Amino acid sequence: MAERMGFFTDTSVCIGCKACQVACKEWNQLPDDGFVFEANSYDNTGALGANTWRHVAFIEQSRPVPLPSDDSADEGVERWLMSSDVCKHCTHAACLDVCPTGALFRTEFGTVVIQEDICNGCGYCVSACPYGVIERREDDGRAWKCTMCYDRQRGGLEPACAKACPTDSIQFGPLDELRERAEERVARLHADGQAEARLYGESPDDGVGGAGAFFLLLDEPEVYGLPPDPVVTTRDLPSMWRWAGAAALSVAGAVVAAFAGSGAFTGSRKGRRR
Repeated sequence: MAERMGFFTDTSVCIGCKACQVACKEWNQLPDDGFVFEANSYDNTGALGANTWRHVAFIEQSRPVPLPSDDSADEGVERWLMSSDVCKHCTHAACLDVCPTGALFRTEFGTVVIQEDICNGCGYCVSACPYGVIERREDDGRAWKCTMCYDRQRGGLEPACAKACPTDSIQFGPLDELRERAEERVARLHADGQAEARLYGESPDDGVGGAGAFFLLLDEPEVYGLPPDPVVTTRDLPSMWRWAGAAALSVAGAVVAAFAGSGAFTGSRKGRRR
């Protein structure tokens, strides 16, 4: 297997240009989103979906600003937080666990990809994803999400979004190297007085075993629409199957004991001897 590859998205240098979003749509030939304005500010796409595999979020944070004419105050924009969201390509991917057709698979680069020609549109992966990344298209019912440009990786190229990013907010490479780079970046930001800088999704000890696409954030994950403590939704499946198996054996044993106690088997044998 090849070295595991991933994304490190440094939101502190994102300028919201949407070059990643456009490059993703162009390379993967994704359809438009219907040109319906679904969000606030310049965040025109609203969220990740079947036709949007990179989503640039704009978060306007405001504070009361005194008006010069009187003692009242008005809301003024304190800062914009911008972040390019994407599928996390989890280490422990619930979407892989629940897919009944094998449409989802883990590539040699450690990423998670949906094979659209095998997907039957059951939607199990949609509900299993702890990040709400996967969605089905209305026209064909199949599930779609970021592939981390698997075709480009196989050709020795970086994903289109990282290639197009003008500020290196989106960085692509070996996951271990990206984690080291991210920790150094956070340390520099802390030294510069940005104590709120933190990493999200980089730890192998989190609820999904670490993400293949992780982020540097300048506020709480919830501010960016990310779950604070994501957990693989299929974590309890092994114990559930064990309990179900034990329960089935108990029921079978009880049925056998009931028949034996009623003499049903003995009676049928006596009937044959006559």
